[in-house]
Amino acid sequence: MKSLHRLIRQSALILMATLLLVFSVLTYTGGDALLRRFVDGRLYGLAETMVKLVEQHPNIIERSDEDYAPAAEVIRGNHEEREVTHSLRIFSPDGRLVWNSPNAVAQAPISDRVLEQVRLGNTLYETAESLLDDKSVRQLFVPIPRQGPVRYILQAEASLLLYRETLIGLVILLTLGSGTILLVAWVGSGWLAKTVLTPIEVLSTSAETMSEADLGKRLTLDSPYQEFRRLTHAFNSVMDRFQRSGEIQRRFCDIAAHEMKTPLTILQGNLDVALMKVRTSEEYREALINNLEQVGRLIALTRSLLTLANFTSGKPPVHLVPLSLEPMIQDIVYELTLLADDRRITLSFESQSVPPVLGDAQWLKQALINLLDNALHYTPSGGAVTVRLQATGEGVAVAVEDTGHGIEPEHLPHLFERFYRTDWARAKDAGGTGLGLPIVKEIAEAHGGSISVTSQVDKGSVFTLRLPLPTHQTTPA
Repeated sequence: MKSLHRLIRQSALILMATLLLVFSVLTYTGGDALLRRFVDGRLYGLAETMVKLVEQHPNIIERSDEDYAPAAEVIRGNHEEREVTHSLRIFSPDGRLVWNSPNAVAQAPISDRVLEQVRLGNTLYETAESLLDDKSVRQLFVPIPRQGPVRYILQAEASLLLYRETLIGLVILLTLGSGTILLVAWVGSGWLAKTVLTPIEVLSTSAETMSEADLGKRLTLDSPYQEFRRLTHAFNSVMDRFQRSGEIQRRFCDIAAHEMKTPLTILQGNLDVALMKVRTSEEYREALINNLEQVGRLIALTRSLLTLANFTSGKPPVHLVPLSLEPMIQDIVYELTLLADDRRITLSFESQSVPPVLGDAQWLKQALINLLDNALHYTPSGGAVTVRLQATGEGVAVAVEDTGHGIEPEHLPHLFERFYRTDWARAKDAGGTGLGLPIVKEIAEAHGGSISVTSQVDKGSVFTLRLPLPTHQTTPA
């Protein structure tokens, strides 16, 4: 597995090495160009001076006295150039040496190519090897006079020894400087990586040592950087959600075990009583019927628990397709009409024109049946239950209104909690599970909707299921 610490150091070193390499190449190339330009400029200045001297004193070339004052002055007058070993020569147009300065050293004859170019009036720069010490020299060939027929060819040359030494010094300086910078970059990247990763190490160590008993603890990180503060806050937020989830799970298991304990205890008691002595067939039948009721209660509780488990998993078991709610609600109302009539309750359906929604018919039907079953169960004889379907500004609403006992205000915030039941509901129906409304809530949220309730004691309750419209649809006017 790769180490982030090593990656930071390697990346910093590679980046710095690349930048230094580019900088060194550019510096060397620029230095080389500037030095060549400097050498060429000095040569050109020296040649121009000699050309003017020859043009003003043409007979200087015929004099054999090498110490002729004007020519000697040109060489001595450029004493600051001696360290770069300047020398002058004058050739005839056919390449024969006519005159040379006292410090001139032996050089190879001028090539025919150079002679041809200079005879045409061109100024030419060349780099050649000295015959005396095998060192490079820079040469400049200038025609004399500059205008008109060429009478002489002036060769000015300078040793490139200082040029080469300067470039070598530049390379050494760049190498030492780059090595020093890379060493500093390696040490600095190590410090930077340690500074950056220390808070992460602290968080990792704290997270690894946490146990279930430490879920209430929260991490604190003394760092001036907002990114690490955000990381700590995010970690603590995850711990908050994890703690709440654990508490809900424990509470859920405790309540589920409690709810299952009652029918199991009744089953065991009935069986113990039935086996204590010989019973008549009627008594055995009554015991079996009583046990069958408890088994049915256990089956209903188990089915509800499995439904909730499916909806609280990572992917709720819904398949959303375009769905028209009105015919589905009409079918549900028709199916429950017999139950309502048996209890002498008026069940009705009021509908407006609404657009289709994205929904799962099976689960939406389950949610509506749960709401209607509660409404019919807690509405007294002679009451009424009304289902209303209407469009809202953000989607579609299905309201189930009853004229039952109503719900006290203190119970309203907890109605959709698992296993939560009001005292009045427990007294009226000891066989309920308290999971019907939580299932409705899970189904609504799986569809991107919501469930809400309003209620007044002795007047009734209204449960409203809201479903959003598909994003490409709008509510009709």
